[in-house]
Amino acid sequence: MIKVKFWGVRGSIPCPGPKTMKYGGNTACIELRFPEVNRQVIIDAGSGIRELADYMLANDLPKGPIVTEIYLSHTHWDHIMGFPFFVPMYIPSTRIRVFGPVTYEDDPLEVVVGGQMKYRYFPVNMGELASSIEYHRLKEEPLIDLGDGITLSTTIINHPILTLGYRFSFRNSVFCTAYDTEPYRNLFITDPDHPDYDELMAQEGEEVAREQNQVLERFFQGADLLVHDAQYTRAEYEQNKVGWGHTPIEDAVAAARRAGVKQLALFHHDPVRTDDQLDAMALTYCDPALTAPMQVFFAREGQEIVI
Repeated sequence: MIKVKFWGVRGSIPCPGPKTMKYGGNTACIELRFPEVNRQVIIDAGSGIRELADYMLANDLPKGPIVTEIYLSHTHWDHIMGFPFFVPMYIPSTRIRVFGPVTYEDDPLEVVVGGQMKYRYFPVNMGELASSIEYHRLKEEPLIDLGDGITLSTTIINHPILTLGYRFSFRNSVFCTAYDTEPYRNLFITDPDHPDYDELMAQEGEEVAREQNQVLERFFQGADLLVHDAQYTRAEYEQNKVGWGHTPIEDAVAAARRAGVKQLALFHHDPVRTDDQLDAMALTYCDPALTAPMQVFFAREGQEIVI
């Protein structure tokens, strides 16, 4: 059994206010609990991790020192901005292991994530933290044994910087993430009338894009719960969002159906998207008559799912 809770579901920037109260305005943070082996995993340290920290102080700390693991999908600011506000870091007994990819070879994960904790940005310096924090750089790996019967697979997904999708397996339960990402596409000229058109290159580009999209679908094949990027509609994406690293909702739903996913959480909502708009979109994209047997929903802060 894996208990999943969403603490932040937005992309790009926090967007608190009366129009986002239902789905929430915090950026990405997902918590996994493995109660049978007493393990906790946190995926991404967006602004939602602050409220998770408050919950842990009230409910976990009274039972003993906090020991947790944070897995970063990537290091764009909306996915790490809550890290300085993760209060357990300031408690001497806390033990934290931080995992994630970094794009630039000369910068270790500690510098990329902790670099925002400098006096010019924040009143507490990274070196002043009281807890024990270890940093571990991740790459694409087919299988990592995390102990206690938990395994992790990682895959590179399509975003402007190195970003990983995660697949956590525990006994018969599988939880996957595929965000921030957009479908791979042919980068070569496909218009035969264009003066630089090359038929062979165009055909090869189509094949490569198709193969890479199939790789990602195989990665989340049969997942009990998939959290997938769905920041835009197809119309919004094609208008002026191509290359931004995010997926049209229609593509996310279609890919998950092909992969036999059981539950699909549409995630990384655009910050300008209101609760009313998401409710209206749910009528279109989450209709069981169109998605069954797969269950599709727009993720909400505070939402809990057991798989």
